[in-house]
Amino acid sequence: MTALVTPPLPERAAGRTDPDAERPKAPAALGGGRLYLRRFARNRGALLGLTLFLLIVLFSVFGGLFTSFSYTDADFLALTQPPSATHYFGTTQGGNDIYAEAVHGLRRSLVIAVSVSVLTSTLAALIGAGAAYLGGRVERLTLMVIHFLLVVPSFLILALVSHRLAGDWRVLILVLTVFGWMGTARVVWALATSLRTSDYVQAAEYMGVRPWRIVVRHIIPNLGSLLVVHLTLGVVATVLGETGLSFLGFGVQTPDVSLGTMLADGSGAISSAPWLFGFPAALVVLLTVSMTLVGDGLRDALDPMSTTGSRGGRR
Repeated sequence: MTALVTPPLPERAAGRTDPDAERPKAPAALGGGRLYLRRFARNRGALLGLTLFLLIVLFSVFGGLFTSFSYTDADFLALTQPPSATHYFGTTQGGNDIYAEAVHGLRRSLVIAVSVSVLTSTLAALIGAGAAYLGGRVERLTLMVIHFLLVVPSFLILALVSHRLAGDWRVLILVLTVFGWMGTARVVWALATSLRTSDYVQAAEYMGVRPWRIVVRHIIPNLGSLLVVHLTLGVVATVLGETGLSFLGFGVQTPDVSLGTMLADGSGAISSAPWLFGFPAALVVLLTVSMTLVGDGLRDALDPMSTTGSRGGRR
């Protein structure tokens, strides 16, 4: 006789359930970039700063479309006039439209600030991380140069050099870069010394990777959070530095215009014509506040120990 084989009953009919089917699925892990972006987006101050900065950039790029005047045009029939429908921000003592000057001056200050911040961050990363990894004489010589430049009165040298070179804004970018990388390079060196003995660096050495490739591909990327924050806050420092130099007559020179030159021109007429000083000062304050908020938001988003921006104050 042939034994009858009864097919197995379905698990649902047999009263059994799959334990894995009822187990709640774990949420998909977020990538590093998406996690940082989500933490940044939860920071209201950072979003406010980013919105202000984007509006300022849009004003510097497209603000000139809303006026028929250029920053070099002079209206001799409207000297030192308050804001009006023709001249939105008023005019200067020479009849120049302050609105047109503000658009051009803000654009000039932004170009200088962003260029200097990018260049100084790049120099600081390469020099600081390179000195930490190479060690020996290179490290000692680099630190000697950094410590010497840190104690030199850089602002006076900046003033003298930029004044002797006719106040060209391109020269100003070069001078601000040369004297602006040392502090960040010192911090990068201090952090990179703990990375040169890490496992991934030693593995790259065993594979025969060249030293500078190790610095660029393995050490500097692990210092990305520091460099991003410095890049953001460096814009604020450069704006203030350029404004101070131009205010004292050592930065951008006429016929070119920056926020610093506008502040210098309007400082003597604060009581009689406050719009000469008020509008460029407001732009400097808005730019400084916006970049400070963005920098604080990036620092909190990239800092693994920070609870700012995390839901419920916990991670």
